[in-house]
This record gives sequence, structure tokens and C-alpha cells, in this order.
Amino acid sequence: MENNLPISSRIREIYQQRFGTPACIVRSPGRINLIGEHTDYNMGFVLPAAIDKAIYVAIGKRDDGRIHLYAADLDRTYEGSLSDVHVSGQHWPVYILGVVQQLQKAGHKLAGFSAAILGDVPLGAGLSSSAALECATVFALNELFQLGLEKRNMVQLAQKAENEFVGLQCGIMDPFASVFGKKGQVIRLDCRSLEYAYMPFSTETYKIVLFDTGVKHSLASSEYNLRRQECEEGIRTIQKAYPQVRSLRDADISMVNECLQAGDPVVYKRCKYVVEEISRLQEACDDLVNNDLVAFGKKMFATHDGLSQLYQVSCPEADALVDMVRNRPEVPGARMMGGGFGGCTINIVQQDVIPGLVAIVEKDYKEKFGKELKTYIVNIDEGTTLVNI
Repeated sequence: MENNLPISSRIREIYQQRFGTPACIVRSPGRINLIGEHTDYNMGFVLPAAIDKAIYVAIGKRDDGRIHLYAADLDRTYEGSLSDVHVSGQHWPVYILGVVQQLQKAGHKLAGFSAAILGDVPLGAGLSSSAALECATVFALNELFQLGLEKRNMVQLAQKAENEFVGLQCGIMDPFASVFGKKGQVIRLDCRSLEYAYMPFSTETYKIVLFDTGVKHSLASSEYNLRRQECEEGIRTIQKAYPQVRSLRDADISMVNECLQAGDPVVYKRCKYVVEEISRLQEACDDLVNNDLVAFGKKMFATHDGLSQLYQVSCPEADALVDMVRNRPEVPGARMMGGGFGGCTINIVQQDVIPGLVAIVEKDYKEKFGKELKTYIVNIDEGTTLVNI
């Protein structure tokens, strides 16, 4: 099989070789988040976009009540029963099985199915390959069994699968960006109400470049859930003086200083970062409307510093990559992106200098860390869709 075929053609061939003709193929993209990190589970705002790297799921019905899965990238198989969905010894099937479990819990009638999975979202790079897989799965099962779900239901089911089956207390942003993405637009999402608006992101002069630290983060690790607990502890303390505060979204910096500054210094730092970031994002949206990517970029650097020093979810590699571009006028903004402890930095870079900049940063990174730096140039693309087969 030729690897230069489009992924949609390759996944169709892979499915045919194993299972027969697929009923449908779904493409669900990874995402970037320009600004607004760790604000989603604090009921704040985020500014994500879907990208032109995606997970593809080819799917078809079975008549034996079984689930047969094949992960083509890993060359791994999974077989199980629809009547006994549980976490297996392999990690990758949990994202699909979690969706199945949530659909059944919600009362949807499923039958057996086979699915093949293939994609080009880099794993562990903070581009949310897991949400892309969950969204592709729920979209495909909705299509296959005519469940009549609306997009918002699919997003919420994907999040619940991650929370309850995978065991990561992630927010709504990743699946929302994957499903609702729009070409050339970023999404200003209110994580409390799920109200959203598309904002322009002009890429005529600038492109989005991702530098992959090569440090693999496991978000299900304790640190992510610990950050949530620290924020919740801060809210409980603030509520004693301000009972109307239901989440850090409702707090302002004066409340944080008044209620938390004399207490646990870790909780204070976490809450200070989140409240500042929610405010910073709202100002950054004004920059986008004014097409002022220089002002927008300064806020990205400020976000990185907050994530590194206050929220403490960065790593030496991400800090170094941001510092390597910090004083270059051709890079108005950069920061670490995603849950942290590895993954990518996101950089807004003048289009005409990208090859030269990449060469310099790759060389400096190799000298500093002894590692090859992977680079991705991404475009903002459509959200989850059926692929025409």
C-alpha cells in the first residue's frame, strides 16, 4: 500500500483488508489553543482552533455484539463485547470504549461494530489526539446507528468518556474545538455556558509553527488532577468571604490577593495565574478583532511565564524554546501549549522567515538538550466531518 495516498484512502483500504467495506469514515482534527490554558475547567474562556492534522475512523456494523478495533499506526488489535465494556490492558482502546460506555449509559442502543483508526496528529505533543479520537468515535457511532445526536451532545459525551472512563478530569475545550472547528477561525468559547463565537485569525503574514519538545506528557498523571484540586481549594477559601464565587471565573485579582495571599503559597499562585489568564484572554480577543497580532503575541508570552512560574506546568525544554524566540520581532508570540510537562510550544511566526528560524532553533535545541527538534506548521481547519467515500 502506498503511503503517499491521503489518509482517508489509506484507512479505507486498511478497513477493507480486515473487515470488509466501511459504512462510513469520519475525520476529527487535533487542536491548538492560542491563549487560555487551564481556564476551561475553571469555567473561564479559551481560544482554540481545529487544525489540519486529524484522526480518521472507518467503521461498520457487526452482527455478533462484538467490538473489533484495529489501530493502524500501532498495528494493534482489540476485541471485546458490547455487553462488557471495561478498561483493558492496552491504553489506546480506552478512548473508544469510554465513548461506547457513555452512549450506553445515556440509553442509546448500539450493536456490534468494527473500526480501524489512523491519523497524523502527533501523539503526546499536546494537540489533543485523545479528544480527536473520542470525537471521531462518537460522530461515527452516531452516523452508524442513527442516534440523532447534536454536535453539543457529542462534545459532552466525549468529555464524559475522558473524565469517567479514562480518568482524566479534562475540561470541555478539546472535544469542543475538535467538533466545532472552522477553517481560518478560532473559537472564543465560554466554558461555563458553552456559548461561542468565531474570531478571525489572519494568516496572510503569519503562520502557526509548533516546536515539539519531544517530552511526552501523560495528562492522566496526578499533576493535572492536582492542579484542579488546588484551584478548588482556592475557590472554597474565597467563598468564605465572597459566597457568590462559584468558580475562579467569578473571582478577580483583588479577591485572590485578599483571601489567598496569606495562606498556602501554592494555592495562591495557581489561582492568581488562572484569574489573570481569564482576563488576558478577553483582552486578546480585542487584539484579534483589531488584527493586532503583535499585541496578541505579547499576551502569549505573558501566558507562558504564568504557566511556567505560577502554575508550574512547564518543563525546561518548553521554557528554552520560548526563550529562543522571545526577542525576535518576526515572532510576536510564543508559549507552551496544552496540559504541560512536555508537548509543543506554539509560535506565531512571519511566514517568510520560517525556514531560517526553524534551522536556528533546531540547531540551538540540539546543542542544549542533545535532541532532534520536530517542527509542525499547522493551518486552522474544519472540525469533525464525514469523509466522502
